[in-house]
Amino acid sequence: HYMEHSDTARELIRALRGPRSQVAFSRRLGYRSNVVYTWESGRRWPTASEMLRAAARVGIDVHAVIGGFFRRAPTWLQTVDPTTPAGVAALLAELRGRTPIVEVAGQMAQSRYTISRWCSGQTEPRLPDFLRLVEVLSLRLLDLLAALVPIDQLPSAHRAWRDLESQRRLAYEHPWTQAILRVLELEQYHRGCDEAWMAGRLGVGLAQFQEDLAALKSAGVIRREHGRWVAAQVVVDTRPSAEQNRALKAHWARVGVERIERGDDGLFAYNVFSCSRADYERLRALQLATFRELRAIVAASQPEEVVVVTNAQVFALAGD
Repeated sequence: HYMEHSDTARELIRALRGPRSQVAFSRRLGYRSNVVYTWESGRRWPTASEMLRAAARVGIDVHAVIGGFFRRAPTWLQTVDPTTPAGVAALLAELRGRTPIVEVAGQMAQSRYTISRWCSGQTEPRLPDFLRLVEVLSLRLLDLLAALVPIDQLPSAHRAWRDLESQRRLAYEHPWTQAILRVLELEQYHRGCDEAWMAGRLGVGLAQFQEDLAALKSAGVIRREHGRWVAAQVVVDTRPSAEQNRALKAHWARVGVERIERGDDGLFAYNVFSCSRADYERLRALQLATFRELRAIVAASQPEEVVVVTNAQVFALAGD
């Protein structure tokens, strides 16, 4: 919400350059002209692969960065160099999943033709467009930037990172705040409903609801406008802390168990079966693709009428 991607692109190149002069860094990257000056001044932009090659040239393990970004390294990373145009295309395809090109184009304010060519590898986005595309497709641009360079070297991203870290702590310590933010999106709430109604829409006690509402207010995530609560930012990715993210998953799984036990289990189905290890990996990949498609549906859904939790698990009982 706060970043100007062209500013961030300039700062990223400057951070990768480090103490070297622009001329020295240009030569280190294999250019005869002072191309780094044109990048940092915004006169022209490197492609995404040029930026990643620059990162690799100064000692950053780009394979490890991309693998860590996905939590589970995609299979293409074993055979495709992420610092090449083919690697960038594979990265974007992985992020897009099944999200329709038209939806991505709408969020990017670009033509479907341009987005299609970027995602297929026919052409390559310049760095500011690449940064914005990563944000649109994953909502995790800040995590990628922080994996490449110290985030305090990117002034345009620093405030957004600070807010993101604060909101992650809030989600970890008060899991119900995520659901409360969704209630604030409901059309019926905007027509005039009190806190008891809001708590009832979530099936949570009023005292718990008020405690977490106060936490949201204290963190500056919500504010009062015209007698209603309004969210300043409503999307936060909680995956960077593996331990805390497991705790959140366990929380929502317990909520699901409670709803099943009281007979309000929504759409719940399970199947226990045996399969090959190769097909087990295919099922895991299918789950990830389904999640991305689900997210695209939710992003376009109007009007907001119910708050929903999805809990899809695929795991081997042996634990491997």
